Amino acid sequence: MASKGIDRRDEDEVCPVCKSSRYLNPNMRFLINPECYHKMCESCVDRIFSSGPSNCPVAGCRKTLRKNRFRAQTFEDIGVEREVDIRRRVMQILNRREEEFDTKRNYDDFLEQREEIIANLVSRTNEAKTNAQLAKYATENEQSIRANLALEEQEATSFQARMTLEQEEAQRRRQIARQEYENERRELQAGREDMLSRLASGTTADANAIARESSKVHLKKSSARRSEEERIRLKQAALRGSETKRGTPLSNSEIAGAADSGLIKGLKKIKTPELEKPYDPFMGLVPETRDYFTLQESYPSTFLERQRQNVQGSAGGYDLREYYSRTMLEAFAGLGVFVEEEVSKREAEKSSKPTATEGAAIAAASE
Repeated sequence: MASKGIDRRDEDEVCPVCKSSRYLNPNMRFLINPECYHKMCESCVDRIFSSGPSNCPVAGCRKTLRKNRFRAQTFEDIGVEREVDIRRRVMQILNRREEEFDTKRNYDDFLEQREEIIANLVSRTNEAKTNAQLAKYATENEQSIRANLALEEQEATSFQARMTLEQEEAQRRRQIARQEYENERRELQAGREDMLSRLASGTTADANAIARESSKVHLKKSSARRSEEERIRLKQAALRGSETKRGTPLSNSEIAGAADSGLIKGLKKIKTPELEKPYDPFMGLVPETRDYFTLQESYPSTFLERQRQNVQGSAGGYDLREYYSRTMLEAFAGLGVFVEEEVSKREAEKSSKPTATEGAAIAAASE
C-alpha cells in the first residue's frame, strides 16, 4: 500500500537510465533538462554529467546536456512544463510595450504575432527558422530589451512596495480602531460610574440634569473622535499619493532601441533631437529674413516717396527695399550690446596683468 505522502503515480515513475523506480526508493528525486525535457534520477545526473557536458543517455536523443541546467519538474505534464519555458523565453525577448506602438491595432497585431511564434515553437513547426528570427531580433534590439526588462522590474518593485504599504496601513487602521474601541468602552464605563455616583449622592430633581449632561459629554467626545479619524484618513491618503508619485516608471524617451525591426512592425519612430545651432544674427545670406523685425512694403517718408516714384533709379536696378532692409538692420544691430560693460570688463582685464609684464613692455618701448 502506498504511503500517505506519496502519490500512486509517483511510485510508478522509473528512471530511463538506471531503471530504478520510486516504489523501491521513496527518496528518489527526478530532474529534467530544458534542452530535451527527458526525466532522469538525480543520481544518474551526478554520475553522467559531473565531469562535464555529455549527450543525453535516453535512446534516440542526441542533445548535449549540462549539469547546471537540470532542475526539478514544476508541472506534472512535461508538455505544460515545456510550453511554460518557451513562453517565458519568448516573452523576455519580445517584451515590447503598448506605448511603443503607433496604434492599438499595431499592438494587437504584435501580441498575435508573439502567440504564433510561441505556438510554432511548442508544436515544432519551422522551429529552426523561428529560433533564428528570435536570435537575430535579440541581437539587433538588445538595448531596448534590457530597458523594457528594467522597466518591468521597476513596476514589479513599485507594485510590491505599494502592496506592502497598503497592508501596513490596513494593520495600522485595525490597531487604531481596536484602541479607539477600548478607549470608548473605558470612557463609557467611567461615565456610567460617574453618573451613578452623582445620582446616588444627589436628589431626585437632579437626575434628569445629570443624565442630560452625561449624554452631552458623550456626544462631544464622539464628535471629536470622528474629526480625528477624518484627519488621520486624509493624512494617510496624502502619504499614499506621494508614494505613488515616487514610483513613477521610466518614460518612453528613456527606452532606447531601434524604431522598427524586421520582425515587429508598427513601432513608433524614435526622433533624435537636433543639435542646437549657434545663433546667426544676420540669418545667413538670405535677404529680408530676420527674426527681430518684419520688413514692410513701404514706410511713410517724403524723401522715400520721391525715390519710389523715380523711374530712372528703378530702371538702373536700385531697389528701395534694400535700403529698408539695411536701415532696419542698422537700427536693431545694437540691441543686446552694452558698451559700458564691455569697456569695464576690458579695463579690468588690462589692470589684472602682472606688473613685470608692464615693466618689460615700457623698457622695450624706451629702448
